[in-house]
Order: sequence, then structure tokens, then C-alpha cells
Amino acid sequence: MTHQALFWIPVALRLALVSVVGLAVGYVWGLLAGVSIALLALAFLLLQQLFYMYRLSAWLEDPEQIRLDDGGGTWTEIFAKLYRMRREDQRNRAELAEWLSRFRQAMSQLPDGVVIMDDVLFLEWCNPVAEQHLGLSLATDKGMRVTNLIRSPEFIDYIILGRYEEPLTLTVDDRKLIVRLIPFENRRHILVSHDVTDFERLDQMRRDFIANASHELRTPLTVINGFLEITANQPELDGPTRARHMKLMVEQGQRMQHLVEDMLVLTRLESMDYPLREEEINMRELLGQIEAEANALSAGRHQISLVVDGPDLRDNTEELRSAIGNLVSNAVRYTPDGGQVDIHWSESDAGPKCTVSDSGIGISQEHLSRLTERFYRVDKSRSRETKGTGLGLAIVKHVLMRHDAQLHVQSEAGKGSKFTIQFPRSAMLLRQG
Repeated sequence: MTHQALFWIPVALRLALVSVVGLAVGYVWGLLAGVSIALLALAFLLLQQLFYMYRLSAWLEDPEQIRLDDGGGTWTEIFAKLYRMRREDQRNRAELAEWLSRFRQAMSQLPDGVVIMDDVLFLEWCNPVAEQHLGLSLATDKGMRVTNLIRSPEFIDYIILGRYEEPLTLTVDDRKLIVRLIPFENRRHILVSHDVTDFERLDQMRRDFIANASHELRTPLTVINGFLEITANQPELDGPTRARHMKLMVEQGQRMQHLVEDMLVLTRLESMDYPLREEEINMRELLGQIEAEANALSAGRHQISLVVDGPDLRDNTEELRSAIGNLVSNAVRYTPDGGQVDIHWSESDAGPKCTVSDSGIGISQEHLSRLTERFYRVDKSRSRETKGTGLGLAIVKHVLMRHDAQLHVQSEAGKGSKFTIQFPRSAMLLRQG
């Protein structure tokens, strides 16, 4: 049976009942009495319907505060259906709110900025990354036109031209962003911003590294090739000249070997797959070996002292030897003959530390922040004389990063330098002595 039939049956029954009562009263008390009773019954039914309609109207105005009666007749079914629809609508709203909350939470965790706008580019929502990238604030800028918030001629031209298939490169507060506008639905737009500043910086560092490495290798190769050509074209070359050429080629070959070795060490330290193998290190023994290497490099031209009054460590011997050894060898190379180089291993409140100080040429303040960059040299001519590769302090930086240690530099031009490696207390051996 259809819903229309179910609706009309109670109505027909009520009308039939009114008619029967009217006829019965008319039969007993006369026609006027029967018609009056029938009209009163119809008026009562009409008032009842109007009352239910009023209750329905009031409930529709404020369904949270007003509760519908059970009703009577067909109204019972109508009210029951409305209640079911209301509960279903509440469930749908709750599910939608939960989905929207999850969506916004997921968008908030994205590394890219996301801005949702309506069809006329008024801000509806943005994630925290977009606030950082584009200088927006969801709390204060919601409902405002995005082109009024991002005051960039390039961005405004991008919006006006409407060529959204191509991304826009935008610079905001020294950050380089790739911005793309994506229309979706009929009345929404999504603006996505991707920060490529670090990628560009790393790419520039890679290009600089390749260029610097090529330059560093080109010089010794040029020397070696030049002497080989001379030897090949002048077989009658006298013995002393030939010996001098061979000595210079050996020196340049060793320079290339040291450079390649340092590049391999640096690459290995930067590799995520290169594990950190810790072991117990006797610091007196390790620093004694480094002191002996420094004396061999100095060849008696410097006063080198070693003081060890700190604890042993749990660390990687070779990496620690490389880091401290680079600092000590730099101190020897950049200290004039007769100068002093001091190595001090001690314990501080923050943890063990190694200090390498010298009375050398020192470093100007403007160079201190760039010392650990690859191939960065304060004095290029001096570096060639000392036969450095330009990668020593870069190796030191990466070693210390792997060991949660820090490098502190104090220096002044003409007054020497002091390099301090500060290790965490967790690096100390629990067993001492």
C-alpha cells in the first residue's frame, strides 16, 4: 500500500466517524442537532490539525529547544519521520565535522602551504605552513580577498592571467616559493605553496662543490701534465732538473690524493647509511698520537704542548682522530715558525671538551661564520703554501654533528685562534681511571 493511501485512510475514517455521529444525533434529536454536532467535531479536528501544524512550525524554528509531541493519527508517523530525519542529519553533520577536522589536521601536517578560497578568492581556510610562507593569518584574515593579503605584483598577474597550468615562482621574505592555483568544484580554489629555498641552497652548494673540487684538482693535474710533457719532449733533460720535476709531481700527486681522501671522508660522513660505531677511547693515547703527528708536521718549527686531565670517551676513534687532528694540523700550518700550539683535554660542567689554541695569524670576524664551508679559505695564497685541501673544518663539522658535539671558535686577526670541541656528558665513559 502506498504512502498516499496510508495518509488518506485515517482522514477518511475520521470523516466517516463524524458523519455517523452526526446522523445518529440527527436521528435522535433532530437534523439541527446532528449538523451542529458534526460541525463541532469538524472544528475540533481542524483545531487539532492547526495545533500540530503550529507545533511543527515552532519545532522547525528551533529544533534544539522544542520537542515535538507524539501527535495523533497521521501526525504520529509524520513526527516520527521528522525525528528520524533529524537524527540522521545530526549523524551526517557529526561525520562531516569529524571528516573536516581530520582533513584540516592532515592539511596542517603537510610540509606545503595549503590555502582554500571561494570563487572570488576570499580566504576560507589555510594551514600553518601557508601562514608562514605567505604571511597570512587565519584568525584575522578569514573572509578577506587573498590578492589583498599577498601584495606581490607577480602573484596578482598570475591570478589575472589565469594560466594556472604553470606554477609561479614567488619570493617572499627571502624564501623562494613555487605557487600553484588549482580550481576545484564550482566555487572553490586551492592555492598550494612549496618552499624550495633549502633545495636551491643545496643545489647551489652542490654546484659550488663540483666547481671547487674541479678547480682544486685542475692545478696539480696541470703541473703533473706539464712536467710529463717536458720529460717526454726533452729526453736529454739533465738529472737535477728531472729530479726537481719529479719531486714537484710527487707533491702535486700527494695533494690530489689528500683531496680525494678528504672528499671521500666527507661523503661518508654525510651518508645516512654510514653507521656510527662507538668504542671505548683512551683519550691520553689518542691525543698523544695526534701530538706526535703535529710534531712531525711542524718539524721542530713550533712549540707543541699537550695537557690531558679529562675523562675517556665512548665514541668512534677514527672520526674523533679526524676531527681533532684537523684542528691541530690547521693550528700548525697557520702558525708562523717559533709559535705555540696547545692541546688541552679537560672536563667542564657541560661535559668533556678539547681545546686547540695557537699563536698564529688568526682569523678576522667576518670569516668566522663561514669557516666550516667546503673549500672556504680565508687566505687562498696562504692555503696553497700550507698544502691544505679546504675540507678540514667541513669534516670537523660533520663529525661533530654525528656525535652531538659543538664547535666554538674564538679568533682575532694577528692574535691567534682558539678552537673548542664541546662534547655532551653522555659521551663520557661511566667507568673511569
